[in-house]
Amino acid sequence: MRDLLFSTTAGALAQIDARSREIFRQIVESYLATGEPVGSRNVARLLPMQLSAASVRNVMADLESAGLIYAPHTSAGRLPTERGLRFFVDALMEIGDVNESDRSSIEAQMAAAARANTVEGVLKEATSLLSGLTRGAGVVTATKTDPALRHVEFVPLDPGRALVILVSEDGQVENRILSLPPGLPTAALTEATNFLNAHIRGRTLAEARAEMEHLRAELQNDLDSLTARVVEAGLASWSDGAPHERKLIVRGQAKLLEDLHALEDLERIRLLFDDLEAKSEVVDLLGRAEEGQALRIFIGSENRLFSLSGSSTIVAPYRDGQGRVLGVLGVIGPTRLNYGRIVPMVDFTARIVSRVLGAPGDEGS
Repeated sequence: MRDLLFSTTAGALAQIDARSREIFRQIVESYLATGEPVGSRNVARLLPMQLSAASVRNVMADLESAGLIYAPHTSAGRLPTERGLRFFVDALMEIGDVNESDRSSIEAQMAAAARANTVEGVLKEATSLLSGLTRGAGVVTATKTDPALRHVEFVPLDPGRALVILVSEDGQVENRILSLPPGLPTAALTEATNFLNAHIRGRTLAEARAEMEHLRAELQNDLDSLTARVVEAGLASWSDGAPHERKLIVRGQAKLLEDLHALEDLERIRLLFDDLEAKSEVVDLLGRAEEGQALRIFIGSENRLFSLSGSSTIVAPYRDGQGRVLGVLGVIGPTRLNYGRIVPMVDFTARIVSRVLGAPGDEGS
């Protein structure tokens, strides 16, 4: 997995000596654990080697000059910059593995969701699971598919409208409100329902529309003109949406409120909530991860959308039975996410979701 994460870092950063790297590591790990600035005395106590606070301060000055750390307030300790976090993630972070308990929990919950839910239900369960395990907000993008159809039904609402219910073979249910021709008897809706169900079962919506075109003469002969118009309008009511429309599922935003350290944290979370409301922009951002075909980490202003809230995103693609990328799932949270723990968890969950959706060669190991 390390190869997926490692990116080119500026030459000057790569030249930092071992002592400076260790001091920098302690500053970052302290920040990830507490969210608070750390001073030279505390860093000196954390180091595996003997080093005075004065020596640590000298190194911290060099790290600050390199743009890796900064002082949020006068006479305060130091925090990593976004550039520093990127360097840490790419070059210094030790990536763990998902522990056996979390592995078993993820596998069991995804398997149960696959038995009891539609594809969308599986994805919602995955986002809720990741949110609970990481204390961030779980996110997933999905492509609206064109599944095989099982049943259609027209339900009268009032003299001028009916509800069209479309049920797919994988259990998805969609509804549309349909305007009815004037003077249409209620029996015509039953007739339209029976006619469509006799011809669409096992076909996708696109195939069903093509079949109705092919059977246009039969449609006109077997049904009166008003009922035939209802049949055509019922299928046409689904044709306006783009066949590959992207959907965004977000779960667990409240988890982001559980570990606030200051009013500034609260303001950043408020801004993040505002960002998440702009769903189309979130979908566009996460779409960049799909293009890379591998796990991606976006830190702070590396993505324009979350630049104000200072948030990080860790996402990995999931696939269908043909190995095609269907979307991405992962976690959004503050920049002090526990990257070493969350990265393998997101990667593992994406592979388990791929497995339950039928992707070849994904055994979750």
